[in-house]
Amino acid sequence: MKTKNLTVPELMFIISTRAALAAGAALLVSNKLNKNTRRRAGLALMGIGGVTTIPALRIFFGGKPLRKRLGL
Repeated sequence: MKTKNLTVPELMFIISTRAALAAGAALLVSNKLNKNTRRRAGLALMGIGGVTTIPALRIFFGGKPLRKRLGL
């Protein structure tokens, strides 16, 4: 089994991208808000989650840890 060493900020970033994507999907299928508001909020959250997936994947599968990329 492979292991990954992630810092707490890196892990929180990855978790928040997944949470935004899931929250957006949940808003799209719920009936708690009116249709127009629900759709706009859901698509915005899914968009944020989708766009931030690329940097999250680079953190997870990329070579250098964040500290080294930032020069710390």
